[in-house]
Amino acid sequence: MKPNSGTLVINIMNGGKAEAYEGVYQCTARNERGAAISNNIVIRPSRSPLWTKEKLEPNHVREGDSLVLHCRPPVGLPPPIIFWMDNAFQRLPQSERVSQGLNGDLYFSNVQPEDTREDYICYARFNHTQTIQQKQPISVKVFSMDSLNDTIAANLSDTDIYAKPVTERQPVLLTPTGSTSTKVELRGNVLLLECIAAGLPTPVIRWIKEGGELPANRTFFENFKKTLKITDVSEADSGNYKCIARNTLGSAHHVISVTVKAAPYWITAPRNLVLSPGEHGNLICRANGNPKPDISWLANGVPIAIAPEDPSRKVDGDTIIFSHVQERSSAVYQCNASNEYGYLLANAFVNVLAEPPRILTPANKLYQVIADSPALLDCAYFGSPKPEIEWFKGVKGSILRGNEYVFHENGTLEIPVAQKDSTGTYTCVARNELGKTQNEVQLEVKDPTMIIKQPEYKVIQRYGQVSFECIIKHDSTLSPTVIWLKDNDELPDDERFLVGKDNLTIMNVTDKDDGTYTCIVNTTLDSVSASAVLTVVAAPPTPAIIYARPNPPFDLELTGQLERSIELSWIPGDENNSPITSFVIEYEDGLHEPGVWHYQTEVPGTQTTVQLKLSPYVNYSFRVIAVNEIGRSQPSEPSEQYLTKSASPDENPSNVQGIGSEPDNLVITWESLKGFQSNGPGLQYKVSWRQKDVDDEWTSVIVANVSKYIVSGTPTFVPYEIKVQALNDLGYAPEPSVVIGHSGEDLPMVAPGNVQVFVINSTLAKVHWDPVPLKTVRGHLQGYKVYYWKVQSLSRRSRRHVEKKILTFRGNKTLGMLPGLEPYSSYKLNVRVVNGKGEGPASPDKLFRTPEGVPGSPSFLKITNPTLDSLTLEWGSPTHPNGVLTSYILKFQPINNTHELGPLVEIRIPANESSLILKNLNYSTRYKFYFNAQTSVGSGNQITEEAVTIMDEAGILRPAVGAGKAMASRQVDIATQGWFIGLMCAVALLILILLIVCFIRRNKGGKYPVKEKEDAHADPEIQPMKEDDGTFGEYSDAEDHKPLKKGSRTPSDRTVKKEDSDDSLVDYGEGVNGQFNEDGSFIGQYSGKKEKEPAEGNESSEAPSPVNAMNSFV
Repeated sequence: MKPNSGTLVINIMNGGKAEAYEGVYQCTARNERGAAISNNIVIRPSRSPLWTKEKLEPNHVREGDSLVLHCRPPVGLPPPIIFWMDNAFQRLPQSERVSQGLNGDLYFSNVQPEDTREDYICYARFNHTQTIQQKQPISVKVFSMDSLNDTIAANLSDTDIYAKPVTERQPVLLTPTGSTSTKVELRGNVLLLECIAAGLPTPVIRWIKEGGELPANRTFFENFKKTLKITDVSEADSGNYKCIARNTLGSAHHVISVTVKAAPYWITAPRNLVLSPGEHGNLICRANGNPKPDISWLANGVPIAIAPEDPSRKVDGDTIIFSHVQERSSAVYQCNASNEYGYLLANAFVNVLAEPPRILTPANKLYQVIADSPALLDCAYFGSPKPEIEWFKGVKGSILRGNEYVFHENGTLEIPVAQKDSTGTYTCVARNELGKTQNEVQLEVKDPTMIIKQPEYKVIQRYGQVSFECIIKHDSTLSPTVIWLKDNDELPDDERFLVGKDNLTIMNVTDKDDGTYTCIVNTTLDSVSASAVLTVVAAPPTPAIIYARPNPPFDLELTGQLERSIELSWIPGDENNSPITSFVIEYEDGLHEPGVWHYQTEVPGTQTTVQLKLSPYVNYSFRVIAVNEIGRSQPSEPSEQYLTKSASPDENPSNVQGIGSEPDNLVITWESLKGFQSNGPGLQYKVSWRQKDVDDEWTSVIVANVSKYIVSGTPTFVPYEIKVQALNDLGYAPEPSVVIGHSGEDLPMVAPGNVQVFVINSTLAKVHWDPVPLKTVRGHLQGYKVYYWKVQSLSRRSRRHVEKKILTFRGNKTLGMLPGLEPYSSYKLNVRVVNGKGEGPASPDKLFRTPEGVPGSPSFLKITNPTLDSLTLEWGSPTHPNGVLTSYILKFQPINNTHELGPLVEIRIPANESSLILKNLNYSTRYKFYFNAQTSVGSGNQITEEAVTIMDEAGILRPAVGAGKAMASRQVDIATQGWFIGLMCAVALLILILLIVCFIRRNKGGKYPVKEKEDAHADPEIQPMKEDDGTFGEYSDAEDHKPLKKGSRTPSDRTVKKEDSDDSLVDYGEGVNGQFNEDGSFIGQYSGKKEKEPAEGNESSEAPSPVNAMNSFV
């Protein structure tokens, strides 16, 4: 897995088999707030198997007969692409007579002599593995009737019968066989249906859908119409598809029954939910599919039925209802919608926050707007519960209210029309039950920028001079900039264009100066512009043709009034040099929505009358708008009003439901009809009901235009048949459909019996109970709740506050698992049945105990009092012993400079001990300790620590203690010893004398071995070194690479990376600073060492010291 990422990388480029990684993968992301999971990811290796060997016999076919050459490619993953070629690797030509089927076979509706060849070869291309497999060539021999008759004539007498000539045959389907077949396809996929027929002449294929039309824009024909292709299929594409093969002798057909199934798809995916403590909320997960998908919930990746119970959470099918949430209710919920064709998975984070208000908008932020324009003052806030926002003006102003202000949901204050007196300080106050905060912002309202003298239309003769004026007025605190454009582009780079403070002058005008000139005035707050057209003429100016939007139509007239239609006519207005392309007709309903105009229809620009469809009980007015390439005209004057006659309703209310709110009632609700649907005055509803499966008459009541009716005095939780019918003053709507509802629920009457508990292990138990009789549930059985709580911990004998936990088991289950129990504890539980009203009585409390488990890790491990050969260990007993402690196990081992571990020593310590002194340890050595507790069940988790014994100050080296790999002891820092300092001073003096002698000899022209080497080799650093030459001037570093001790290890490349040996004396406060001293660097230079030489073997990773310098000469 990549570092700091959830990406899993599987790399088989350097070895390994892809089959080893085949399987289903799922990613889980977890933190203290919950766990989210990904969709399943399926990994399968690609396969390209070889063709099965088979003996292929030559095909001898009579001219005109049908023929099928089978390909039968090997099964690969993904499936191969099939194509037919010859020995020259040329694709075989295909036509209506010869074509390849979807299965790869080659079909001949009828064979011809030119089909004779011996190299029909089927190829299978596996794209993923980039391989092509070849089938053995197939031979086809076609016998024509003429050649066959010549052969017969040469061998038989005149009286023998000749071969019959080629006869025409009516179509016969080669594939599919039979008269009917079925096909199942998934929603959203591509549907491919195939029909290939034999016959002479070659049949033509035609496709139809029985009882419907082939879908437009999604239907395609391939393979010479032998294949019907429908893209992006849906449930509406299910049905019977018939292919018909026809030639001059007759026809044949085949019916394919297509069923479109659907993998689950979202209707409403769950979304993240942010709640404050005590609030309510819902997580909704709705999906559809064919068959209907099953909805299941998980909490933090665990099925919600076995997840830790949350009293604020209630699962109701595709909805989780949260009520009175607490901060511990935060979790990540997963919704899984699945059927046999696939599944959907979505994560939703329910975050319960308790935060005082915070205002995120910067303090004293300045807003500047132009007068008579909207001002938006931000007050971005955050808090939970959601804070209430109030605005004040001024320091001691009152709260802002009224129609002159708009208060947005995000806290923003909008002043729709800001005036000069709106300038000032505004205070935003955010408060909730956890606190209050406020913030001030400043508003400045500026005068608008205006062009008080705009450029005017000009007509100028060639070579003349023209000037456009643009005089502006602006707020004194704003700095305007004026830009001139020609035809919405920059002015030409020409000296003839002179831009002044308030004008634009063009000298010596030419034809190319013709166009539209625009003056744009910009400030930081607003922008205004004005344009004028310049027309350059050669002769005296003539008026230019002006194109404009058409004038509105007039003289609207209504004729041919009927109950459900009317004819509207009008006279078009002036089209203003641009032909009218269409007319838009709009209507107003003066009875239900006066003043609101709706689109009715649109007709071509050549039409001036239209027949309009009408609805009953509407007071119509019409108007017409003309449209040309320039734009739309103003609406015409409205026509006279026309009130259509009333009629009985055409439809009934929708979404009829019957759900009881109390044990003795039935609440019937529905969605009322809208204005147009009433079809007349006096809209009412006839509500009817009767008890289901009981031979009762319907009880009916007529109510006003409402959407609810309550039936009282009903038995508890009884099914009812319900229907709601619309009516008005003119009659009833059609007979409504019947829906099934239930009267109200009541609490269950009895508790589950025969409750038994089976302890599975120290943290898991199984509870079983007998189901209650359904007649005592008195409602929709939602499931059973198991209440369980810890009574006492057997290892501590101490009681604490009892916190009951609840597990809900949906449906009519009779057993469940209780996870997360504490080992070696006493528990009690009871079981209750749950319906839509609530919980029934509890069963008698059942007592059970969990056995011992492995203990938790010790609460701490401290290592103190280090000496030369001992360490003191102190520890605390486990916070969760989970049983009776029997002992502690201590393991330790030394670690050397290269982090290699020495032999492991194990000590068992009585359970009543809390400290231990370890003796006979190596001095100046790091040790790693592993410590854990034990019960009779086994060992718990261990904790680790590391510690170092102190250094031997006397400089005496002691041998390592213990078997196994020896550990390298650290050298004593002798750089501070007196005898060593004296020795090094003598060495330095000797070197100085040698250098002086060398310098004198060189000045005299004498040769020194160093000089000889330099003359012989241009670059001594890259020349081979002599191991046996002890000459001082050799630049030899052979001695530098000799190990100081036998125990040191050196890599083959004679270099130790920093991370391979980073355990130096510097880590323990005893190392040097890693720099050469004066003497050491001087010696190193003449011994061939580089400035920074890598550390060697198991030696200390200190920088070169005088000891290291000595090694160059030893």
